[in-house]
Amino acid sequence: MPHTLQRAFLMGAAFVLLFGCSSGKLPRPHAEIAYLRAQTPPTTGSLMNPVKGQRFSDTWQAARSHGRRHEGVDIFAKKNTKIRSTTDGVVTKIGKNKLGGKVIGIQGPGAWHYYAHLNKFANIKLNQRVKAGQTIGYVGDTGNAKSTQPHLHYGVYLPSGAVNPYPLIDQNK
Repeated sequence: MPHTLQRAFLMGAAFVLLFGCSSGKLPRPHAEIAYLRAQTPPTTGSLMNPVKGQRFSDTWQAARSHGRRHEGVDIFAKKNTKIRSTTDGVVTKIGKNKLGGKVIGIQGPGAWHYYAHLNKFANIKLNQRVKAGQTIGYVGDTGNAKSTQPHLHYGVYLPSGAVNPYPLIDQNK
């Protein structure tokens, strides 16, 4: 194969590997996700506030409908306020569900981070790498939050289950 043709073929193959086909999502980075899961989980005050400048209370384990307990914190803000990733990581979920409405899940070091009730998503894709502080969406009232003020539900999950995110967040970051 002539050198120019060979180079064009290799560049085309690299493009497909990096950006996938026309599915709108990136290839799943299995090894990176496994590596992130195996890292040390966040510690007290190590995460930035996902809604910059919004102070909030600890609503962990508050009573919810159907005998449920709240597995996260609610951060109230004006509709369409930017939501930032609290961690470097990989987007492992982006879509909708009944309770959370529009949701995003990010696998970060040692923990999975769940963002719910978004009004809309930022320009991110499934399996995309994100950086702490990167805008991932906008505050809303989707899912079972339709009858409440716009807010972000933020949860943190270790392999053993949900943990209280309140002490992990430095509200001044």
